[in-house]
Parts: sequence; C-alpha cells; structure tokens
Amino acid sequence: MKLFISAFVVFCTHLLEAITGFGSSVLALPFLNITLGLRMAVQMLCVLSWIMALYIVIRSWKDLVWKEFLFIVCYVALGMPVGMWIFDKLPAAVLCLILGTFMIAVGIRGELATIKKHSAEPAEPAKRTFLMKLLLFGGGIIQGAFGSGGPFIVIYSAKALPEKRLFRGTLSMLWLSMNTIRLTSWGISGELWNPELGKCLLWSLPVVIIGILIGDCLHNKVSEHHFKIGVYAVLTISGIFMAVANALKL
Repeated sequence: MKLFISAFVVFCTHLLEAITGFGSSVLALPFLNITLGLRMAVQMLCVLSWIMALYIVIRSWKDLVWKEFLFIVCYVALGMPVGMWIFDKLPAAVLCLILGTFMIAVGIRGELATIKKHSAEPAEPAKRTFLMKLLLFGGGIIQGAFGSGGPFIVIYSAKALPEKRLFRGTLSMLWLSMNTIRLTSWGISGELWNPELGKCLLWSLPVVIIGILIGDCLHNKVSEHHFKIGVYAVLTISGIFMAVANALKL
C-alpha cells in the first residue's frame, strides 16, 4: 500500500511540474515523508527532479532567459550551503514543521495573487528589491535542505518570467543546476550509494517518465490561470498536513 501511494504521489506531482515548471518536490514531500522517511524522500526527489529538469531544459533550450537565470541562481546559491547544514543538524520533525509553515504562507499568497491578477490590470515586472533578493536567498536555504525551494523562488519568477514557456524553461535550468550541486555533495559523502535508494528509484522512474511525457503534452493545453490556482491550493493543503502532523510529534 505504501508503495502504491508513493508511486501515485510521484506520478501526480511530476505531471504537475512538467506542466508548470515547479512543484513536484514540495508537493510530494509531505506524503513521501510518511511512507519513506524525510532523508530518503528528499534524496529520491532530488534525483527525480534532476532527471525531469534535464528533460525540460533539453526540450525548452530556446526558452531559457539567461539574464534572469543568472540573477536568481546567484542568490539561491548563497542560501544552499545554509540549507544543507540545517538538513544535517535539525531533527526531521522540526524541519518538516518549518517547511509546512512556509508552504502554507506561500500557498495562500500565491492563491490570492493569482485570483487578483485574473481580474486586475497586468502585473508590473518584478523589481529586484532587497525583499525579492531575500526571498531568493530563502529559496536557496529551502532548496539546500529539502531540494524544494520552489515556493519562494516562484514569487519572484512569476513576475520576472510572465510567459509560461519562459517560466518553465528557466526554472527547470535552475533546478537542474541546484540539484546537481546537492547530488554531487551526497555522492562525495557516499550517501547516494545505498541499496534502499536504488530500490526507490527503480520503482519511481517509470511513473515519473509517464508523468513527464503526459505533462509535457498538456503544457500548452491547460489554462495557466486555473492550473496555478489548483497548484497553490494543493500547496496550502499539503503544508497544513505536514505542519500539523509534525507539530504533534514535537
């Protein structure tokens, strides 16, 4: 049953990210934390996210906005070492409670902003304010700790990259770069070379591939506005689930 639930979660979340360019790790983590444990779930999702990002980058190479990518990656890269340190030091329940709280806040904000944008004038381009830079730095911390810094990074990227194809392609290049760093770190320390992770990847890869292919086909067919509302709603619900479940453990 745990294997079936995990496979279903992995399929759905990677299908969503294939459409939007973000969300698979942060949406899947609350559920896989229960079935696989935090460390195994984070490692498996990093590998799967790397594979999917590589596919989208190859498919969307012409859609990459290198100027925005370099700006984002500079601040995210500064936060990643902090997140990697936190992941090794803090208890799993505390980490999940923190991430759950972030997910709720970003989910509600994204939901309200998406609804407002639909009925208001077009949003102004993103400004590189201190707050935006701080959010990207925070996204790097979450990326380093959980491999799922998307919520914070999306706040800036949604304005800086308003076109869906540019948003998906550029963010996928970011996930590819950041997860390469994370996986290299684990590889050097020997954490990636274990039979349990290998077994998890063997059963998850087929469902991820199916999800990616279906999501890629749906990318240009699904209404971006309504889909973003759905993603932020799921993000909020997942955050509540993760925060409550881990608060009870403390």
